[in-house]
Amino acid sequence: MTELEITVATGAERGVLEALFQLSIHDFSEHWADEARGEIDEDGRFEPYDLDPYWRDAGAIPLLLRRKGRLAGFALVNATGHSGQPTERNMAEFFVARKHRRSGFAQAAALEIFSRYPGQWEAAVARRNVVALAFWRRTVAAHPQARDIEELALKPPAWDGAVLRFRIDS
Repeated sequence: MTELEITVATGAERGVLEALFQLSIHDFSEHWADEARGEIDEDGRFEPYDLDPYWRDAGAIPLLLRRKGRLAGFALVNATGHSGQPTERNMAEFFVARKHRRSGFAQAAALEIFSRYPGQWEAAVARRNVVALAFWRRTVAAHPQARDIEELALKPPAWDGAVLRFRIDS
């Protein structure tokens, strides 16, 4: 997909990532219907996401996703998995704006990210997010270098949902 561009966000683009996170939290807030989190603050925004590690920690990578030169989403990759097993890469956050969903763009972006950053991966999916779980199952299975694919079903307090573990060979 030649219309896909993935770049590492610079410090100057941090505000862009913060703004995109507001859209992501808005989308995800439907999964928190019976919880205190996900409320809109008095300034009209959701609570900010802590992005500091993505400009401080080795292995933490903030990515901006563009389609045809226009911002379409973001991904945050780190090395902090949910399973308690060794992992080199974790898809900490992944967001594609609704306009660009169901077009193949999100899958193409995820596959490209996996290829750029090979190793042992995890992708955790909240139990209530059944659409995302189907997406990640399909996407991981579609990667030509994915192997040792397993799905763990975790329960609180560690995580409430599935964790896909897989290896991407370089």
